[in-house]
Amino acid sequence: MINARTSLVRVALAVASTAVLNACVSAPAAQEAASYFLSVQDGRAGLADGKPVVRDAADTLAVIELSAGRLRVAQQIALPTSLVGPPSSIAIAPGGRLALVSAATRRDPTDAAKVVAFDLVSAVTLDLGGRVPPRVVSALHTGAGASGISINRAGTLALVANRVEGSISVLGVDGESVQVVGKLALGDKSGPAHVAFTPDGRRALVTRDGDSRISLLAIEGRSVTIERELYAGLRPYGLDVSPDGAWAVVTNLGPGQGDVDTISLIDLSAQPPRVVDTVSAGQTPEGVFFSPDGRAVGVTVIDGSNKPKASAFHGPARYRLFGIDGGKLRPEGQLAGGQWLQGHAFSPDGRAVLVQDAANRQIRLYRIDGNTVSDSGQRVQLDAAPATLKFWR
Repeated sequence: MINARTSLVRVALAVASTAVLNACVSAPAAQEAASYFLSVQDGRAGLADGKPVVRDAADTLAVIELSAGRLRVAQQIALPTSLVGPPSSIAIAPGGRLALVSAATRRDPTDAAKVVAFDLVSAVTLDLGGRVPPRVVSALHTGAGASGISINRAGTLALVANRVEGSISVLGVDGESVQVVGKLALGDKSGPAHVAFTPDGRRALVTRDGDSRISLLAIEGRSVTIERELYAGLRPYGLDVSPDGAWAVVTNLGPGQGDVDTISLIDLSAQPPRVVDTVSAGQTPEGVFFSPDGRAVGVTVIDGSNKPKASAFHGPARYRLFGIDGGKLRPEGQLAGGQWLQGHAFSPDGRAVLVQDAANRQIRLYRIDGNTVSDSGQRVQLDAAPATLKFWR
């Protein structure tokens, strides 16, 4: 009787243990923490069968939530921004309490049907608890065509590429206080598009689509000077630096006439840093960003989706993945879909990517499994054209 009773107890304990283990295995998927992204939308930008149109919507900054495989707009405020320029018009300071947002264009104050260059950078405070919406605390005027913007990892310095003016503005950052403290002139025809710091903050790279070169900048305190020039392809535009600082990657826009365009890899560990590889990507590669682990590069390729349907070069846009292998860019997965794709951002685990579809004014959620990209079917609809997207928290 005692042995039988003991056996029953053991069976019960085994069943209970199995149930607990099963619950533990399934719990992470069910309780996966939400991720939050910052997305800016241009209310003026629109396309009508490949022709630019000026829409009558408001510019906005939205907090996008990714939770349990679904997207939603958690918060949204009015904020000047622009789709013109590379999809790098948001920079988030370390700690996540401050963001800087640039606006390269605005409506012409004398004619609302026209768009003119602008020079605005807005400083925005962020509530990490998500209870208070983002709030604009100051606005700075940097230079005409204020486009790509970055903040160093120390959170003390920011750089802004003024694409129309042909300059780089240097901003001092102290908590919520942001001030213009200097400017580096590159030339009227230089067309600086985006500027990105290396992790140690002692260098930065600037893509210049006006004169088809990349400037390597040396940074000492608040002093910014040109160290040397690099040459990758025709009209370098989008830019990102890997998390470990070993590599940088740029998109080369080309003239936009239907020919295939390229992306280039820069070896930042070489002395001096240099371009080491260039590969075909498709028509008009727009935004380029490293995955969180630095092992992959994602690229939004417009691929003629912004051209008239009757054009021989018209087609759907693509999202492409590239790996880095022995100093070479290796094509991996890709997925066709959407129109006029702009910014994109990986989830923290690198298994999902949010992609901005400017023509349809929505954000798409794609899944990444190894080298494969698939469409989850999830969309979040917006009133204006999404232009830049950054992971926040």
